[in-house]
Amino acid sequence: MPTFEEHRSLLTGVAYRILGSVADAEDVVQEAWLRWSAVDESIVAEPKAYLVRVTSRLAIDRLRWAKSRRESYVGPWLPEPISTEPDVAEHAELADSVEMALLVVLETLSPLERAVFVLREAFDLPFSEIAEIIGRAEPATRQLARRAREHVREKRPRFEVDGDERRRITERFVNACARGDLDGLIKLLSSEVTLVSDGGGKARAALRTITGAENAGRYLLSINTPQNLGRFLVSIGMAEGAGLSFGMGAVNNAPAVIFSAEGRVVTVVSLLISDGRIDTIYLVANPEKIAHLSPPSDRTVAG
Repeated sequence: MPTFEEHRSLLTGVAYRILGSVADAEDVVQEAWLRWSAVDESIVAEPKAYLVRVTSRLAIDRLRWAKSRRESYVGPWLPEPISTEPDVAEHAELADSVEMALLVVLETLSPLERAVFVLREAFDLPFSEIAEIIGRAEPATRQLARRAREHVREKRPRFEVDGDERRRITERFVNACARGDLDGLIKLLSSEVTLVSDGGGKARAALRTITGAENAGRYLLSINTPQNLGRFLVSIGMAEGAGLSFGMGAVNNAPAVIFSAEGRVVTVVSLLISDGRIDTIYLVANPEKIAHLSPPSDRTVAG
């Protein structure tokens, strides 16, 4: 249907920001399409507004269901990373998507707060329209938006480096890890650095958040040993001796380190940087969350 396809990118962007999951966003958009296909288009005065309303409501319902599932999730839960390389056609509709750090903060909001924040801040919908979408009065909707903004402002990390500097620090981080240089790695980390590792019980990963430069540095170097890399590959169904390579890529509009083996992405590492030091490390290894990603074209063999 031409009308639906015209707005598919917008709808995918809405659903992904509300859900933090590519797979769930695609399911929601498909359900919206099914509902649209059963509607007489001639009686819909504003198709775009109608589709955003349907998609948002479906996403809110799915987020409520997903949150209950995430309570039993094995280890920390992180959003699904998406490629924002300029020449990647897949998921190109999300090329202007939000940073991983903001998605992590949005995860702490209630489903309604998150939906209101996304629809207002990312898509600039009027409060009257958002109120209709969530089924609340406009004053209550404004209160939800204010509460969500204050929470995000309080929790969202502050970035003080540009993209080029962030990439340089990411490259130095990779080099220090590859060399097994603990001192060099610690110098790149803030004293209170946080490392969040998401394996979802489907890949070897830390089951708790790791804090402190030395703790995080030692953990990163420990997983880079041949023995532990072999165990990791086995945990995701690969041969222990599978060739592992890595390269730089753009993920959620930020530089990231992408590890791959046998043509499949196995880990994505994203860094948050403040005051010239790495403040947060997000490591996503759950194969279900990175199956849609492609290995970077410029790769280096690990080890």
